[in-house]
Amino acid sequence: MVAPEQKIKFAVVGCGHIGGRHAEMIRRHPEAELVALIDTKPQADLKLDTSDVLFFNSLEDFLAAGVEVDIINIATPNGFHATHALESLAQKKHVVIEKPMALSKQDAEKVIYKALHVHKQVFAVMQNRYSPPSVWIKEMIESGRLGKIYMVQLNCYWNRDDRYYKPESWHGKKDLDGGTLFTQFSHFVDILYWLFGDIENINSRLACFNHAHLTEFEDSGVVNFDFVNGGMGCINFSTSVWNTNLESSMTIIAENGSVKIGGQYMDKVEICNVKDYVMPELAPTNPGNDYGAYKGSAQNHHYVIDNVIDVLKGRAAISTNALEGLKVVEIIERIYNSNKS
Repeated sequence: MVAPEQKIKFAVVGCGHIGGRHAEMIRRHPEAELVALIDTKPQADLKLDTSDVLFFNSLEDFLAAGVEVDIINIATPNGFHATHALESLAQKKHVVIEKPMALSKQDAEKVIYKALHVHKQVFAVMQNRYSPPSVWIKEMIESGRLGKIYMVQLNCYWNRDDRYYKPESWHGKKDLDGGTLFTQFSHFVDILYWLFGDIENINSRLACFNHAHLTEFEDSGVVNFDFVNGGMGCINFSTSVWNTNLESSMTIIAENGSVKIGGQYMDKVEICNVKDYVMPELAPTNPGNDYGAYKGSAQNHHYVIDNVIDVLKGRAAISTNALEGLKVVEIIERIYNSNKS
């Protein structure tokens, strides 16, 4: 545990768009200090300020230098997440791992085992849990106000085309990207698990409609399943939408009413028809991450950094722990393994 008066020292490995968000949120926090940035690109080519920190071209070089840090934020391509987490934990550093925690359940288990062995924390980044509609619907379900859950439909319809899948990028490569559910929609799989628990009796159909020249995996899918806790659900997803994102939405049919959370990032409560209940006014959701022609999940990384600091100073519990990160990986792995087409 870090003393109350001490700043938490951070390093960020992977200085792309999301790594830049991590660096920005760390710099803004009064109890945090950004010590180092790590990326394979030349320092001059990065689109973020590196003038006030140490810079390294590899995690191995950084760890070998013996720089004093408390925690390493991993924002590298998906296929490196588990490897970089294991290397950091081996040097007795806490880790923050961007989604997904790994590309296989087995690799996620290795990370958890190593963290337990060295007595360090693993924070899985699932920042969509912090959005006001997510917090609100979580309370609605846990309080029992909705009653029994009958059906849940999750729709994720986005655009990802040759503006996103560039030949020189890791996006679209099976070993580094993992697949559409890992890179684009794991946040929404996490929300589903967080709200309703585990799933079983999975039946999925996957297809690649217009990405065969861009990716090594599917661009669309229909997934049906049962919730272990009762009720049934489905996930419909695609990155084949023309030109721009269409929606991310969740519809819940329950004993005492129906709710639909929609918008491009599941950032608006579009329908709330619940017995003996008046919908309160929620705080506005942060705008989506901007990837030029693309949008991603809501910009809630400051909540992640807040939680890391609160945990390391003994003020709070982890909001998304390593076991939950593993569970999301395992559910996605089971969906892919159940593909019938």
